[in-house]
Amino acid sequence: MVDHWTFALTVFTGFFAVMNPIANVPIFIGLVENSSSATKKRIALKSTFFAFLITASFILLGKLIFQLFGLTIPAFKITGGILIFFIGVEMLKSKKTSMHDNQIEVDEGIAVSPLAIPILAGPGTIVTAMNFVAGADYLKMGIVITMFALLCLLTYISFSMSQKIIEKLGQNIIRVVGKLMGLIIAIIGTNMVIEGIKMAFLE
Repeated sequence: MVDHWTFALTVFTGFFAVMNPIANVPIFIGLVENSSSATKKRIALKSTFFAFLITASFILLGKLIFQLFGLTIPAFKITGGILIFFIGVEMLKSKKTSMHDNQIEVDEGIAVSPLAIPILAGPGTIVTAMNFVAGADYLKMGIVITMFALLCLLTYISFSMSQKIIEKLGQNIIRVVGKLMGLIIAIIGTNMVIEGIKMAFLE
C-alpha cells in the first residue's frame, strides 16, 4: 500500500512538472482575452476535459494507437512542436488575430486545439503518461489516470480564476504577459522540434 502511495506521489509530481496548472494560466488568458466570462468557463471545462480524454486514451491504448497508425515519438514531438511554435507566433502578433476577436466571438474550438492538445495533453504529457504505465498493472494504470484527472481539475480551477487575475493585474499587464508567453511558447515549440529531430537520428 505504501508503494502505491509513493507511486501516486511520483506520478502527480511528474504530471505537475510537464503540465503546470499555474504556468498555463497566462497562456489561457492570452488565448481567451476578449471572450465573456461564460465563454471562458466553457473553454476551461472543454480544454481540461478533452486533455483528460486524450491522455487517458494514450494511457490505456497508447502503444496500440502508435502501432495502428505507424506513429513515432519523434514525429509526434516534431508535429507538436510546429503547432506550438505557430501558436506562439500568433500570440506575439501585435494585431488582433483570429484568436483575439471581439468579445464572445472567440472560437471555442481553441478548447480542443491548441489548449487541450498540444498545450495541455502535448507530447511531453503523453510520453510521461505512457512511461508511467509501461509494464504497469491495472491498479497502477488507475492511479496514473486518477492523478492526471486531479491535475486536470487543478488546471480547470486555475483557468476559471483567470478573470480575477485579469481584474487584479489589468488588461495592459495581461497583454504584456500574453506576448511574453507567446515568445516562450514559440521557443518551447522550437525546442520540441529539435528534440524530435535528435530522437529521430538517434533511433
